[in-house]
Amino acid sequence: MHKTVQNLTNIENQIKSHLKEINIEKLPKIIAVSKTFNLDKILPLIEHGHIHYGENKVQEAIDKWTEIKRKKLNVKLHLIGKLQTNKVKFAVKLFDYIHSVDSEKLAIKISEEQKKIDRKINIFIQINIGDENQKSGIDKNQVQNLVSCCSKLNLNLIGFMCIPPFNLDPVPFFNEMSKINRNYNLSELSMGMSSDYLKAAEYRSSFLRIGSGIFGKRS
Repeated sequence: MHKTVQNLTNIENQIKSHLKEINIEKLPKIIAVSKTFNLDKILPLIEHGHIHYGENKVQEAIDKWTEIKRKKLNVKLHLIGKLQTNKVKFAVKLFDYIHSVDSEKLAIKISEEQKKIDRKINIFIQINIGDENQKSGIDKNQVQNLVSCCSKLNLNLIGFMCIPPFNLDPVPFFNEMSKINRNYNLSELSMGMSSDYLKAAEYRSSFLRIGSGIFGKRS
């Protein structure tokens, strides 16, 4: 068994065991965050049957995934990094999910570009849950406005995404995100990474974004 497949299987078993202990039945989906990793590490996971993959940059994803997605129709690609408006027309052709919508301007551009190719992308609104100046994401007090904008544009808004502050306990932030998601009655929640995925799963994250835990350290 390839090392990446072994790592993924270990993580899946950990999550199952942890959630069983606290009586949560619904298992989250794992996005294997493949940014900066070459295909020799990714292909064993695809052959194993893993479906969800995450990339940060549109151009890197185009170079790596265009051919694979043509051959493997069940593979789902998630854009988890910041999306510039000038890259939207490329992103909506390749990605199935965009996790980083954080402005009305970006929402409008996505709407325009997906209409041109008659394709609907699954959208997450990224919330800057820790109010950090250096991080992307919309302020918590602007969430309602952006949700309304997405609704008017008929975007397929399925949930919220966050990246909590790295130097603080993520639990209060996961708890707050979980409440916001419930308030808007959205079905998906994108939170949790290699360092905190078990805690995120406790707070009903439905998509865990795990990179180094599966692929190893980035060079």
